[in-house]
Amino acid sequence: MSDAPQPPAPSSGSDNPLLKAWQTPFETPPFAEIAPEHFLPAFEQAFADHAAEIAAITHDPSAPDFANTITALERSGKLLSKVSAVFYDLVSAHSNPALLELDKEVSPRMARHWNPIMMNAVLFGRIAQLHENRAALGLSTEQMRLLERTYTRFHRAGAGLDDAAKTRMAEINERLAELGTTFSHHLLGDEQEWFLELGEGDLDGLPESFVAAARASAEERGLPGKAVVTTSRSSMEPFLKSSDRRDLREKVYKAFTARGDNGNANDNNAVIVEILALREESAKLLGFPTFAAYRLEDSMAKTPEAVRGLLERVWTPARARALADRDALQALIAEEGGNFALAPWDWRYYAEKLRQAKANFDDAAIKPYLTLDGMIAAAFDCAHRLFGVTFSERRDIPVWHPDVRVWEVKDATGKHQALFYGDYFARASKRSGAWMTSLRDQQTLDGDVAPLVLNICNFAKGAEGQPSLLSPDDARTLFHEFGHGLHGMLSNVTYPSLSGTSVFTDFVELPSQLYEHWQEQPQVLRQFARHYQTGEPLPDDLLQRFLAARKFNQGFATVEFVASALIDLEFHTQPASASRDVRAFERTELEKIGMPAEISLRHRPTQFGHIFSGDHYASGYYSYMWSEVMDADAFGAFEEAGDIFDPATAKRLHDDIYSSGGSRDPEEAYIAFRGREPEPGALLRRRGLVDAPEAA
Repeated sequence: MSDAPQPPAPSSGSDNPLLKAWQTPFETPPFAEIAPEHFLPAFEQAFADHAAEIAAITHDPSAPDFANTITALERSGKLLSKVSAVFYDLVSAHSNPALLELDKEVSPRMARHWNPIMMNAVLFGRIAQLHENRAALGLSTEQMRLLERTYTRFHRAGAGLDDAAKTRMAEINERLAELGTTFSHHLLGDEQEWFLELGEGDLDGLPESFVAAARASAEERGLPGKAVVTTSRSSMEPFLKSSDRRDLREKVYKAFTARGDNGNANDNNAVIVEILALREESAKLLGFPTFAAYRLEDSMAKTPEAVRGLLERVWTPARARALADRDALQALIAEEGGNFALAPWDWRYYAEKLRQAKANFDDAAIKPYLTLDGMIAAAFDCAHRLFGVTFSERRDIPVWHPDVRVWEVKDATGKHQALFYGDYFARASKRSGAWMTSLRDQQTLDGDVAPLVLNICNFAKGAEGQPSLLSPDDARTLFHEFGHGLHGMLSNVTYPSLSGTSVFTDFVELPSQLYEHWQEQPQVLRQFARHYQTGEPLPDDLLQRFLAARKFNQGFATVEFVASALIDLEFHTQPASASRDVRAFERTELEKIGMPAEISLRHRPTQFGHIFSGDHYASGYYSYMWSEVMDADAFGAFEEAGDIFDPATAKRLHDDIYSSGGSRDPEEAYIAFRGREPEPGALLRRRGLVDAPEAA
């Protein structure tokens, strides 16, 4: 039999679980019944249903009104949303070769389906007519917001272009969908192929918890009794912090930073060049000078100049702090008798040594107290104290992998509010990183629809019978993604398009980054950070040392992030022709900003999935920093109240930020919560960069 991929067998609606009503608790996806061959027939049906629904709107002989146009649009595409959510969850969190092959076919077909809808002249004419007369329609605040967002979405998709431009825009969209999928698959391919097997002599300096996780990772890769380091960040970073073997640190670092840039079948350089050229062309078709100008018009920042201004304001003190830290690390190497210059694979290792010397703290000391279960309990408890929600684990909900856990979420009155899925461990079938998504969004347009919210992480799994121990960064990531999750779970809007995280990219990180603040609060850690063997609470002296060390190495962390955000901005503001040699472009831009040679980008271009696996964060990686201005300022509201769970402040946070979704302008929402615009200095204070040394 040929090894070539075979076309999927046809699947009729009668036996296709994606096309049947789900007889599961809360009508959740029956993952065990769903096979790769079910997806194409389900997508075909979903595309056909959606096209028919759109045709009914465009052919409606009645004059356009909110109900027969905007509300009808909101009700359309339910099957497509249902099938897509399951498909993309599996592709990213538990893929296999059959799903990845399907992904190559589905992505361009999805673009092919949406192009004629988003550029439909008759449909846009109905929307535009309503938009023009919106003041006379008697709309509620949420309806007005939905009309404005719908008009903007269609206008920015090219609905107002002439036929030739629409045809070209459709071609571009389809090709970009293919390229984004290719980029993701290449990155996953490099991550799956590379690992470093550690012999008994290669474990010097590695804490017991890391070795246990490395053995679990080897077991998962079919190497029982071995220990491996992978290019997952949860494996790479602790290895670079702890391993005494400089030669192995160099190998791991180089493998991590070379993902997608190895000149092999997974190389992403040519993919990036084509993506940037097509994005530039699409922006110009829409009347914008650059893709960044197009993208940022529909954001809080509004312009590339505003983004660059924020990033440069942070870059200057961060770089100065990083250079001072570099000199201190080099001095430490000399003190130890080392006769070599600090290299990027040395930074984390010697930064940990310096932190131990200056703050008497290292991650290995606190990890035994940061169990995954303890930090999940902490995240749940903070949500309960802030918003009244409760979480109870359900073992009767179908999941896509045995490690996935599910909790039922109830509001303060005991009413069902959501289901929360947690998929926490790294595995070869999962793409790297951490993210929140949903299998179903909250809405009340057709009944009270409760959301199905997912958090996907890549933490190292503990050895058999042992808990997973988190680093402080891992624990912060858990709270970050759970903050996104709360944004989805607490959503209280009428219309699906405005649900949960359907907000500007540079606002969507506010609920997640704000929630991180509770993870590092002493009263939270005293209650939930307990030793995994003894159950003893975190000793007060260790807690104080941890809190004192939080701002240590912030120059490094800020530089690697801001440099990545600046590169993203330059990719999308300069002519696409300037980046035909991606490596040379990267090198030139880093030289331009004075990037310390000892620090690499948090995401080198060939692995920068945020901006090249799709366009959600393209020209938008700065969003984390833009939101951090708000989150640092927002937590101040609780500090000023003298209680990190202050009920009145929490109620405003719930009503104005977490539950309102995209139903109001984000700037208005923030001012409603805080009583004023955010104060930018809070960001520099939080990162400990206010008194950074003068830049060299």
